[in-house]
Amino acid sequence: MTHTTGKEDRRTREIRRVTFVGSLCNFALLLFKFLAGILGNSAAMLADAVHSLSDFVSDVIILYFVKIAGKPQDADHDFGHGKYETAATLLVGLILAGGGMLIFASGVSTIYGMTCGVRCEEPGVIALVAAVVSIVMKELLYQYTAFKGRRLNSQVMIANAWHHRSDAFSSIGSMLGIGGAILLGEAWRVLDPIAAICISVYILYIAFKLIVPCVDELLEKSLPEEDERYIMETIMSFPGVSSPHKLRTRRIGSYCAIEVHFCMDGAIPLKEAHATTRKIEAVLCQKFGSDTIITTHVEPR
Repeated sequence: MTHTTGKEDRRTREIRRVTFVGSLCNFALLLFKFLAGILGNSAAMLADAVHSLSDFVSDVIILYFVKIAGKPQDADHDFGHGKYETAATLLVGLILAGGGMLIFASGVSTIYGMTCGVRCEEPGVIALVAAVVSIVMKELLYQYTAFKGRRLNSQVMIANAWHHRSDAFSSIGSMLGIGGAILLGEAWRVLDPIAAICISVYILYIAFKLIVPCVDELLEKSLPEEDERYIMETIMSFPGVSSPHKLRTRRIGSYCAIEVHFCMDGAIPLKEAHATTRKIEAVLCQKFGSDTIITTHVEPR
């Protein structure tokens, strides 16, 4: 028997709406940062602008993939389109990693140039203002997107929320570096690239945390051991049910799939066996979500 629920139209619309709001903010920020970086003569702010550009590209990817992920099952996708959301999350993580490496390389290059006698120009106040504005806007976007992502159980929204926060941290690094260079003088202008390097390491760490679960899911990794133990114990808790076996589990985007065999008395009516199976499925759906795909096979004992 297989259990699944209907369409995710409302959920998909909500994800796309939140992402669209973020994309508008990211587009405005990246334009402001590029302008502030050029006018303010700040390499840190230009690197920060590149990070905002990666945020905007991520938003575009999510808007496209989530629309596909929200489609119901069809002839070509028997288990739905949930893994398109996983693919989008993976792309966000990769873009985040790319932005982190770019900022890291930029910081190292600047420090190396200073050790070779290259003079680092003093950044302008407009670059400092841009950093402060970015911190406030991106933290607000993080809180908003993370809240919605948890409520909708959306991996890709939570990933995008961390992308917003990583940009806020990047801007903190820029603010400290730019502020130090302006207030403390030429001898302290190295604070700019040092702060950028520290923030880039954090960005790479967040990217790693996003990428690894996505790779596991795309490679069909099973649910955690404690979840599989819960499934087996739940099945065994029903009277007349024994010997659950051939358990197979996997994640499919925001939901999961469970396949399991178990034994029941071969002499009981089919209607009774069916009713027990539906009760088992209902309990598992309470634990793993209403969109869980459950396939059960009852064997006589």
